[in-house]
Amino acid sequence: MTRLKIDEEKTVELATPKGSPRQVHVFEKDSIKAVNAAIAAKRPLLVRGEPGTGKTQLARAAAKELGWAFVSSTIDSRSEASDLLYHFDAVTRIGNAQIAGALGIRDEEKVRALLNKPNFIHPGPVWWAFDWGSALEQATRVNATVPVQHDEGDAEKGCVLLIDEIDKADPDLPNGLLEAFGSGSFKPEGLEDLVERKLEELLVIITTNEERALPDAFLRRCLVLQLSLPTKDLLVDFFIKRGGKHFRRASKEVLREAAILTRADREHWQKLDLAAPGLAEYLDLVRAVTTQEKRSVKRQLALLEEIAKFTLKKHPEA
Repeated sequence: MTRLKIDEEKTVELATPKGSPRQVHVFEKDSIKAVNAAIAAKRPLLVRGEPGTGKTQLARAAAKELGWAFVSSTIDSRSEASDLLYHFDAVTRIGNAQIAGALGIRDEEKVRALLNKPNFIHPGPVWWAFDWGSALEQATRVNATVPVQHDEGDAEKGCVLLIDEIDKADPDLPNGLLEAFGSGSFKPEGLEDLVERKLEELLVIITTNEERALPDAFLRRCLVLQLSLPTKDLLVDFFIKRGGKHFRRASKEVLREAAILTRADREHWQKLDLAAPGLAEYLDLVRAVTTQEKRSVKRQLALLEEIAKFTLKKHPEA
């Protein structure tokens, strides 16, 4: 069985789109153990935690370390379980029917071939994760996009499927996924054959920001990893350690002062029961300072005080 064979605190650098901030993930001991347990148990890994704790990056970093392909889908309030399996492009099919009518095509066989349902079925992320080969074949048939492997993952070795922010969807979505995950197969409407799980090495990571409770039946079929920031006394040191991984040339003074400012604002907004700044905001603050002022630590510290309100204060004061 393939598993993550890495040490705690290993830093994994991920491919970064041009113009975007450098993306780095630091593996924690529990994350490594949870990923390996999910692979062994052949169950989805549900990753809980507030935004900015590295839930999404964990999936990408695991895929890179394993050398597996990576496929993802971000859920919103309109998402349905079927969208994750496949998408039927009804709009294009109607358009083709209108074109056939406008051109005066009367040959029934030609019209039937033109409007044949399999010509409009696009593989969804679960299809790619279950059977990359048949998904690629179907994608080629309908000229659909193939998931780009920015971190050079190999689908022949395995696949990591990320279903991001599942709590934004209606409860029907997680329930709808149970059958596909449980049986390891599903049948797209219009195709004769089942899509069956062919990849032996598969890791499904599902994230939630806890905006909505998930069905108990779904939770029972997942392993669960809770990602959280340290308590008050350990938070500054945690931020400094993570900041040092992302910004190798940043001074300790800047990393510490940014951490103290972030912790203070975090405590303030938590008392008001509002979303509080975390690791993501801390990194934004350090990045904004060290990018604008590259040499003088004194000017960096002054700049920290000036721009902290833009990165840390996300709510109007009462």
